[in-house]
Amino acid sequence: MQAAWFERPGPAHEVLAVGEWDTPMPRSNEVRVRLYASAVNPSDVKKRAGAQPAGLETGAVIPHSDGAGVIDAVGPGVSKARMGERVWVYQAQYQRRFGTAAQFVALPAQRAVKLPEKISFEIGACLGIPAMTAHRAVFADGMVEGRTLLITGASGRVGHYAVQWAKWEGARVIATVGNSEHTVAVADAGADHVINFRRQDVADSVMELTGGVGVDQVVDVEFGVNLETSLKVLKTGGTITTYSSTQSPEPKIPFYPMMFQNIAIRLILVYNMPESAKRQATTHITDYLENDRFIHRVAEIYPLEDIAKAHESIERGGSSGAVIVDIS
Repeated sequence: MQAAWFERPGPAHEVLAVGEWDTPMPRSNEVRVRLYASAVNPSDVKKRAGAQPAGLETGAVIPHSDGAGVIDAVGPGVSKARMGERVWVYQAQYQRRFGTAAQFVALPAQRAVKLPEKISFEIGACLGIPAMTAHRAVFADGMVEGRTLLITGASGRVGHYAVQWAKWEGARVIATVGNSEHTVAVADAGADHVINFRRQDVADSVMELTGGVGVDQVVDVEFGVNLETSLKVLKTGGTITTYSSTQSPEPKIPFYPMMFQNIAIRLILVYNMPESAKRQATTHITDYLENDRFIHRVAEIYPLEDIAKAHESIERGGSSGAVIVDIS
């Protein structure tokens, strides 16, 4: 099969190679998927660059967690009825060396989720990390009907899905963006109010919008940077659910102010969240796909031979949607 891989961490154009690789065979309780699209996530880029563990200790790594394609083989313990099933896959390269930047991937059967016929493989590849992270960030402590949520970084891939989850399930959504060009897209995704954090004071704006009451929950893309603002806008007993703190990786926690507000912090990492939460997310995603509730965004598509350019696009930032590698 054709695949991309790296044998050491480093810049994308220096370490990523494309060529022939042995086609995998599914083991017990695994399926093999003929992939047609693979998504590039920030965690994939960080692994390749050496900022996160990639699994290189035992050999070369085929990168990427998310993708979509068709099941073409099943291992012992998996029903042959799954042969030919269109699927989107997630967590392909978590604690494993072989991800979705290849024509084929073999992985546990539960990581391959049925993809409705009307949904393209490019869209299917968008779902894993972003949509599942967003689902957990919004619903980890229950449904949100009647609650008010502040979703920061709402123009990002996770934030964009989080806005949709929250709004469809009955929440009032206040969202932040850093670029006025993203305001319309975030409003179209369902946000009731959109705040440009570069031009407006977020805390003042939120308190004005809520009549001084504040919000029940903050879904946050930059925990450390936004913590002061979060504490200003959260109600007593409120929750911060956060999946990143890139700009402030070791934030200082104001313990007593948070204790006096009875604030809860929930950290979200899609890979090791409970299996029950993964099942809930995939079930919910399937329902939304079948009922055309999602707005998806694909920003760029690169052929497999240009995978380095796809990684570099993620590193530059600013893409208003998924970066996809075409493996057709």
